[in-house]
Amino acid sequence: MIKAVLTIDDIASKNTPAIVDYLTQKGIKALMFAWGENVEARFDEAVYALKKGMIVGNHSYSHPGFSQITLEEGIDEIEKCEAVLDRLYEAAGVERRFRPFRFPYGDKGGDNKAALQKYLADKGFDKLDDRRLPWQWWKDWGLCRDIDTLWTFDLAEYNIRPGSGFTAEDVIRRINDPAPDNGAPMLQEGGEHIILLHAHDETDELVPGYYRQFVDYLLSRGVEFIEPRFIER
Repeated sequence: MIKAVLTIDDIASKNTPAIVDYLTQKGIKALMFAWGENVEARFDEAVYALKKGMIVGNHSYSHPGFSQITLEEGIDEIEKCEAVLDRLYEAAGVERRFRPFRFPYGDKGGDNKAALQKYLADKGFDKLDDRRLPWQWWKDWGLCRDIDTLWTFDLAEYNIRPGSGFTAEDVIRRINDPAPDNGAPMLQEGGEHIILLHAHDETDELVPGYYRQFVDYLLSRGVEFIEPRFIER
């Protein structure tokens, strides 16, 4: 048995409702991370995700690399996105029970990492329950203590772009790689994962329904998607 929480970055997008409809059909509740500017641009699509039962968390307002900005700028990025999400949940008529956060690019802030983790803890951001992850490197790197939501397996489908040479077949090869360069092997029996996917219209233009193709493949290989749960404070 392989279990996984599905996380989807960079909403909202034009294809967000189609992704949500597909996941709803499959009975999968995803944790979606909102890029604040994208939500402002496609507010109704983000509202739709909430109304259909997805959890929407904070992915910063303008999606910077946090190691490239000051601590004050990083906090401002988080708080500006928080204000957008408060409006979003209110418009959807959905209670905001959880407040997870994911750094863009997984960039935890470089020299400001400790201060940003303290900020997230002090402000009551929610930590995804990662206590059952079996990967020793997750513990060795201290990820089990961090408040933000990283991932254990990156589908990397965002690399599918004109001229990149990266294709849907490369994503499938990544899924089947028994010893990936980074992250944990996706299909190792007994594994538990936090999977990273993106809501990108650019990918959909090149591989229509890419999210369906990859999630269907994971399901066919015995992956069970579980509901995101958070550690009680």
